[in-house]
Amino acid sequence: MKSCIFKISIFAISILIISFFCMCSGGKTRSVTYEYTVIRLSTLERTVTSSGTINPVAIVKVLPRMSGRVEKVFVNNNDTVKAGDILAELNTDVIRLKRDQQLSTVRKARANYELQLMNFRSQESLLERNLISEFEFRSGRTALENMTADLEAAEANLRVIETEINQYAYITSPIDGIVLGRHINAGDTVVDSSSNNSAAIFTLAENLREMQIQAAVGELDVVSIQRGQAVRFTLESLPGRRFTGTVENINMMPVVSNNVVTYTVIIAVENHDGILFPGMTCAVNFVVQQSENTLVVANAALRYQPSVLSAEKIEEMEFMASLANMDIDQQNAAIEEREQTLSAQNSGKKASTGLVGLLTGAQSRPAPRPASGGGTRAAVVFRNIWYMNNDGSLEVIQVQTGISTSTLTEIISPEDLEGKQVILREKLLN
Repeated sequence: MKSCIFKISIFAISILIISFFCMCSGGKTRSVTYEYTVIRLSTLERTVTSSGTINPVAIVKVLPRMSGRVEKVFVNNNDTVKAGDILAELNTDVIRLKRDQQLSTVRKARANYELQLMNFRSQESLLERNLISEFEFRSGRTALENMTADLEAAEANLRVIETEINQYAYITSPIDGIVLGRHINAGDTVVDSSSNNSAAIFTLAENLREMQIQAAVGELDVVSIQRGQAVRFTLESLPGRRFTGTVENINMMPVVSNNVVTYTVIIAVENHDGILFPGMTCAVNFVVQQSENTLVVANAALRYQPSVLSAEKIEEMEFMASLANMDIDQQNAAIEEREQTLSAQNSGKKASTGLVGLLTGAQSRPAPRPASGGGTRAAVVFRNIWYMNNDGSLEVIQVQTGISTSTLTEIISPEDLEGKQVILREKLLN
């Protein structure tokens, strides 16, 4: 008991000594005026900004399966097509001549095959009566097999030509969709898709009611992006309108340009009214964090520190304010550490380094213990907010900070601070 009273006495005397020196070192009193702001309720968001391009979910490029001259084109840009619809027709005059030529080849091969078949059957009869040698018989069978192969090859070539005439000469749509691009006209010559010189003759989109944005996100921000995350985007071509989407996928393959690393994020968007066109560029905002109906204050209020108070006085007031955010055990530990620091200062020794973290304008310390349950306590950040009390004197409270934007920061406090007037900045009077 005596030890406890002794500690409290030393602590009180130390505070009196510091206060005395603060008053003595104050010098001339400076007059200031203050600009105030009010703590209010608002919705606060932290976003990641990017840019991207709108594209259809699926784009199909149609290439010709045979070479030839374009005879007719049946569709144009923006036409709706069904799978199997004929988009264009190639001229087949030369192919039909080849078919006639191949028909002759087939007939010749079939005639040779039938003649050799009759010869082979005759050789079989002669072999049974031992009128020919085994070698002559085997030679006849080999000749029949060769004639059979020739006939099959001729018929297969004929089927290829028939397929080109009846199928490949007609360029058909592989999907239900819309024609985004028609790259041929009647009279153009196209090249078979197996050639290196071949190019797409039509570009089709599967569905323009469901689009996607391909946005480039920097390596520092991509860790904040995840599937299912809400996205807002705007277009310069449609000022005043805001659209929404959802993160669908994140491409893990990095894109490096001028030593800048970005990742492509795919965003699913709906285009039921058809107002979004492929290729449009947009400004994208990924909603990383959001707090609704939360207390916010201007960032300048969190940065403010009075110039009319000495550093020792500010330190003392911050220490007393910090006790309000601690539980009993933390308060006792802080007071004990403070006593040791004051004792060291009075004896000319170096102050404890452990106190530095407690007595700064932006402090990080363990959060108060929960009422029940275990687990490790996460570190939280506390900031100072200064205000004038009813007596016209400066006071400080410490609040926990949350989401922050360029102008506002979310604050959390055990007190009801809504509507409270706090100091934003000060102006010294001459």
